[in-house]
Amino acid sequence: MQCATAAGVTKTGNAHVRRIAIEAEPHRVTRFKLSKDLHFVDKLRDVVGLYLNPPEKAVVFCVDEKSGIQALDRTRPVLPLRPRIPERQTRDYIRHGTTCLYAALCLLDGTVFGTCRPKRDTKECVRFLDRVEQATPADDAIHVILDNLSPHKSPPVHRWLRRHPRVHFHFIPTSSSWLNLVERWFGEITRDRIRRGTFESVPALIAAIEGYLAHYNQTPRRFIWTKNADMILDKIAKCPKASNA
Repeated sequence: MQCATAAGVTKTGNAHVRRIAIEAEPHRVTRFKLSKDLHFVDKLRDVVGLYLNPPEKAVVFCVDEKSGIQALDRTRPVLPLRPRIPERQTRDYIRHGTTCLYAALCLLDGTVFGTCRPKRDTKECVRFLDRVEQATPADDAIHVILDNLSPHKSPPVHRWLRRHPRVHFHFIPTSSSWLNLVERWFGEITRDRIRRGTFESVPALIAAIEGYLAHYNQTPRRFIWTKNADMILDKIAKCPKASNA
């Protein structure tokens, strides 16, 4: 191969070209979205501060909903794993309905309190908060990290917070779901159970989710946050082109 330069033509070996391609990884594409939240820095410091220095006599929960989980039934039986052959599913499927998983990840030990409900709305949100509050020792304060979904800020939820003064909300910045650790757990249940599953009905899907929750909570794994707010802000500051887009 020949490459044109200011001084003329330079020959470049195929091995060198392959090495450049491997290092550049042109086949990979990643996506990003920068938050436009006017209070991004304050919210970032607040949430990361809870992760790195949780208050004493308090329980920190990362709460969110995974909505629209589909009960997909494959048109043919799944072909099992074989030596050097992956498990195989048909590309076509039948939809039997959806459910919504409400989940609260406990920062202290990694356990997940979860329940499936038919839909995501204010009434179900208050009902889930009730269950989380009742399952927490009465002497402990409760800090809840959650996103800016409208049910989380609705008048019924505000009234619920006034009735439960030990519960404190901490909102992540808009377009910053990566800051909520429960999203990391959602990725695991999606990969390990939901995406690989075949469900002939919504109750079968719910039973699979509840079974996964029970199995996971037998030996939960903590998700440990390692970056402080200054480190995150420094990394964002090094992307001027993305920041000005």
